[in-house]
This record gives sequence, C-alpha cells and structure tokens, in this order.
Amino acid sequence: MSANFSGGINIAIKIPKHKYQQTVSFYRDTLKLRVEEKPINNPTVSKTHEVNFGPNTLWLDCVDNYTHSEVWLELKTPDVESATRYLESNGVKTCDEIEEIPKDMHWIMDPAGTVFILSK
Repeated sequence: MSANFSGGINIAIKIPKHKYQQTVSFYRDTLKLRVEEKPINNPTVSKTHEVNFGPNTLWLDCVDNYTHSEVWLELKTPDVESATRYLESNGVKTCDEIEEIPKDMHWIMDPAGTVFILSK
C-alpha cells in the first residue's frame, strides 16, 4: 500500500491569547504584510487573521487555552481515506479530537508532535 503527499499552502500558528495582539501587530505593522481578520466559528479558535505570506497563507489563530505557540501544517493527498489507511498501517493514527474540521479531513502528528491537516 502506498500514498502520495505534498505540502499545502496553508500554515497555521496557534497563538496563546496573551500573545495574540502583539503577534498580529508584528506581521501587520513590523513586517508590513497584508493581514486581514476573518470570521471564524470554532470552539477552540476565538479569532483568526489571514496573512499573505508569499505563495502560502499564514493563519494566525488565537487559542485561549494554550501556553505556547504551535505551528500546524497542511498535507495534501488525492485520496484522504486511502492515505489515512496507509498512514495507520505505518503507525500514524488520526487525532481528529484536537480541533473541529470537516469529516473529509483528518488531523495527524509527526513523532515530534507537529500537527498536520490531511486534506484533498
């Protein structure tokens, strides 16, 4: 069994609430990047800003219950369910409980704890 993967354009930084405004200001005012607040309805993310980061989209997510920042990456595959079975056969389990996402996607982690959203 095999699967094909590629990096996606979305990168999320999960930022503790007490550091969020400073971080948004850094990207917008210090780096002078295009930063736009976007509406979000998510039980674990209270605010989000979209940052034009070259060919990538950087999402600054405010999370009320974190003590430090985390970087989450997007992993693309043409067949999510087949890729999920492949990953599970290699000891990588989904961890969809960490944040609400559509049913046709999954969260996974590498051995170091980096979070990836697995999507088509």
